[in-house]
Amino acid sequence: MSQPRFSFDGLFSQKSKNSTPTVHAHAKYDFAVAYPDPESLPLSQLVDSLKSALDREGTDLAYYADSVGLQSLRKLIAEKLNKDRNMNITEEDVVVTSGSGEAISMIIQALTDPGDVILTEQFVYSGTLNQMKRYDADVRSVPCDESGIITNDLEAVIKNVISEGKIVKSLYTIPTFQNPMGWTMPVERRKEIISVCQKYGVPIFEDDCYFDLRFEGENVESFYSLDDQKQTIYVGSFSKIIAPGMRLGYMIANESVRNRACSFKSGATNTFASLAVEEFLSEHMYQHIESQNTAFRQKRDSMLAALGEHLGSRAEWNQPEGGLYIWVKFPEGTDMEAFQQTSFNEGVGYLNGKGYSPEGNGSNYVRLCFGHATVENCYQGIVDFVKILEKHKII
Repeated sequence: MSQPRFSFDGLFSQKSKNSTPTVHAHAKYDFAVAYPDPESLPLSQLVDSLKSALDREGTDLAYYADSVGLQSLRKLIAEKLNKDRNMNITEEDVVVTSGSGEAISMIIQALTDPGDVILTEQFVYSGTLNQMKRYDADVRSVPCDESGIITNDLEAVIKNVISEGKIVKSLYTIPTFQNPMGWTMPVERRKEIISVCQKYGVPIFEDDCYFDLRFEGENVESFYSLDDQKQTIYVGSFSKIIAPGMRLGYMIANESVRNRACSFKSGATNTFASLAVEEFLSEHMYQHIESQNTAFRQKRDSMLAALGEHLGSRAEWNQPEGGLYIWVKFPEGTDMEAFQQTSFNEGVGYLNGKGYSPEGNGSNYVRLCFGHATVENCYQGIVDFVKILEKHKII
């Protein structure tokens, strides 16, 4: 008599969830995912940098690395943020992570129990939103205008949460070249938001991963540097200025938050990648950023030109001063969620606004990423996109 086939059913933890591993498919014109410019990847320089770093300290690979990351990279991050973001920090304040995604996950887990309230912008990066929901947070959005979170609405939402007998565990914001909406919050609005958060004791969770990608306009001070009470937690990334495949990000927070967050860290960050990135950035950082931003500006302008010439008054969109996204609003009732797969199948990939809304709104919005495609494809892809929309009578 044969035994029954073994099954893991009934053995999974209560916290585990059934999820399908992500596989990134690519349309002919891939405007869906925020990949950087492949032509700007400093591959040969990274190889040379890695060789130099290994010649100098490669034998240290024999040790398990510190969980907070390579000391020389942490020092470089602190120096960069002090210079570029007016942040008064040292390497002791920095934790290097496997991309900013790990830092975000660590902070969510450190601050949030199931059912706890996290506030976000009206539309927010879907990767972070999915992480918040994965840990069963009660995610609520705050209305925004072209300058970001509306201060009075933020206070109203906080008061409403308090009236329910709950507290707000954090306000997550991408204040510079917001993903997906593209705006940058002015300094006065940031100060207003800080004042409200200090009044109600709400931590500010600042995701500043795009601030290097500015190709016009003036820099705006970070929440972290403006916050005199230091209730701001800051995360950043090297994915957009070097490559997502390097999987390196960082977190800046006070000691109590760092220690709690690091209890959820999976282990030491890849020393091999850290050595290459630290050596490369020490020699080439600002030259590389300037060259990359020149390419991004050309791509943005190409996509904007195509939208203006071929989509015209049938939709509205922003003109970001940096970042990687153009946020397009179609008339109310236009179901761009339902049309997303059809558009992909016919050659143009985009992501629909509904996936960026905590409440599942925004099916008439799309996010178009201009970072990866060539200048020519940024234009021609929009031409084809409009033809596909017209063919199916979407517009």
